[in-house]
Amino acid sequence: MPNHTAYQTDQQLCTHNSDMTKNVGGIGNLSSPRAATCYDQEDIWPLPHREHLIDATRMSDGKLVYIKRVRTGDTESQIASMLSSEPLSTEPRNHCVPILNMFQDDDDAAISYMVMPFLRLIDRPPMETGEEFVDFANQILEGLVFLREHGVAHRDCEYKNIMMDASAMYPKGFHPIKEMSSWWARMGTLRLSKIYAESRAVVGVAGRDQEVPELSEDDPYDPFKVDVFIIGNMLHNEFQKKYLNFDFLTPLVKSMTQPDPASRPSAQQALAQWQSIRVVRDAYSLIVTASDVGRQLLGGHQGIWH
Repeated sequence: MPNHTAYQTDQQLCTHNSDMTKNVGGIGNLSSPRAATCYDQEDIWPLPHREHLIDATRMSDGKLVYIKRVRTGDTESQIASMLSSEPLSTEPRNHCVPILNMFQDDDDAAISYMVMPFLRLIDRPPMETGEEFVDFANQILEGLVFLREHGVAHRDCEYKNIMMDASAMYPKGFHPIKEMSSWWARMGTLRLSKIYAESRAVVGVAGRDQEVPELSEDDPYDPFKVDVFIIGNMLHNEFQKKYLNFDFLTPLVKSMTQPDPASRPSAQQALAQWQSIRVVRDAYSLIVTASDVGRQLLGGHQGIWH
């Protein structure tokens, strides 16, 4: 019997097997006008406005997944497949989004679909304990080192491309729209990623983080130092600016976001610097956002970290 995988959404059913692919309801066009008449189906309302993504349920086990449309054989799908295959898939430092399945479109061989776990943004909901942040920082920085060791420059590892896996905390699943959480960080969206046998200079200004100072269409720069800047900038914008008592991150953030790329640490050096910081922070337990201060004080809470 051929291998067979089916994915169900309220808009369409997509099936794939090793001998034949069948595409019912237009998954090749995730914004199909025909589907727009199904107002009684909640999945007609898109998740974040990305026509190349849709949530679905894997029918074999009810697992909530994302299906992403890509160009067949493009760099993103090649790198994602490499990182999701043995021996890299079982490497503990590999925190990239795993590819559960990949198949081609029936009607257009230039289009393929990657099936991934359904993940959430790192602040939906926000972290509440110091241990959560320590775990997050460990995973993100060791994941950056892992990519560097295998020659992968992400080039877009910004806030919206770093997700959390809620499956461990919610084994019975959760609604794809409602707010749930857990802590297992994942790096995703490898559309700008490249594999380099050794350090090399690149050009280009694409990417969500436009604060990277060296981005240029004309002057070559080191893509691995760009990754270091983006992660440091994410720590600053998403944690230092939003939470209290995060001054302990300042030395790390400053070194990772130096304007001169040559003055920034490597991924391995940034991880080592973080590991020296976390020895102290491992004992702390509570994170409070600046917007929560009034409520916390009225509620009688004495500490921010304790």
